[in-house]
Amino acid sequence: MLQGYSAMRRTNICLIPLAFAAAAAAAVTGCTEGGGGNDNGNGSGDGGDAAAERSQIRVVGSSTVYPFSSYVAEEFGATTDYSTPVIESTGSGGGIKIFCEGDGLDTADITNASRRMKPSEFQRCADNGVTGITEIAIGADGITIAQTKDQPALDFSLEQLTLAVAAQVPQNGELVDNPYENWNQIDESLPDREITVYGPPSTSGTRDAFEELVLEAATEDMEGYDEPYSTVRDDGPYVSSGENDNLIVQKIENDREAVGIFGYSFLEENRDAVAAVTIDGVDPTPEAISSGEYPVARSLFFYTKNSHLDRVPGMAEYVELFISERMIGEQGLLRNEGLIPLSAERRETVRERFTQRESLRLEELKD
Repeated sequence: MLQGYSAMRRTNICLIPLAFAAAAAAAVTGCTEGGGGNDNGNGSGDGGDAAAERSQIRVVGSSTVYPFSSYVAEEFGATTDYSTPVIESTGSGGGIKIFCEGDGLDTADITNASRRMKPSEFQRCADNGVTGITEIAIGADGITIAQTKDQPALDFSLEQLTLAVAAQVPQNGELVDNPYENWNQIDESLPDREITVYGPPSTSGTRDAFEELVLEAATEDMEGYDEPYSTVRDDGPYVSSGENDNLIVQKIENDREAVGIFGYSFLEENRDAVAAVTIDGVDPTPEAISSGEYPVARSLFFYTKNSHLDRVPGMAEYVELFISERMIGEQGLLRNEGLIPLSAERRETVRERFTQRESLRLEELKD
């Protein structure tokens, strides 16, 4: 049976598609507030200034980080006098775009991301007056390839995955449009199954990370490519399936010869229905992801708009709860939701960075 994060924790979270993200302020009125001991219940607060008119924290961004952010938001609303934050699943790229629209209180306070902010996105923020941004790493994640449990076990190499989903592949000394329709056309050791890969869209941080950690990593040394290559085919075998990873789980349940791409937490939550494909012989376990042995591993982030910290009630307290040992520690509550903890040293560095309100620098993103 398909599972998300605990159904009890969905009641006060507002899931808004990217197409409607520009109207996020209006959408807030459709979300039920939790907590709110200092709020009048209608989102207008007690005073007439802008901060009082906005009693809820607004978080946008990654569908992979969404379950963790939603869990913290529900806990925050239930255990404090602040309203439950509004969490919007818009994809990493879409969330950063919204976050960077400006500095006013009609813009998002925090954006979740399943990959680092790009230099071009940082520059767009700066151009729009968003200059004080703190980068918060919350944990590690593996991008998993999965299939239904009743299929024989599969193991893919990075090169095989690339040849399945790349728009162009090398043949006879040149790059040609990808002709592969079945897995065994790529390698006779693979099954005679049609290539159908349900994966995230181009706005997704998971898609960005997949392109970097699979396609670019494989083609860097693959004969036939002059430079790292990351263009995904659009002729049918790769099916862009939206920002909601649970929908990808549903699709591979219904299309039993297909495989799907999503974050580790969604594999963990749906092990009754799906099983991981190993990559280069490595299973995506928390230990393998944390150590980097699993080749498709990444960090998860959120970014804070620091100019809002003193203007939006409870924003600093929400961040502090999120990065507390209670949530992201070795025995933290988010581990039960599928988050893989960072090292103790790195967790402490993250907390210190937020305490100091350390601003992200463009040079860091170019490393």
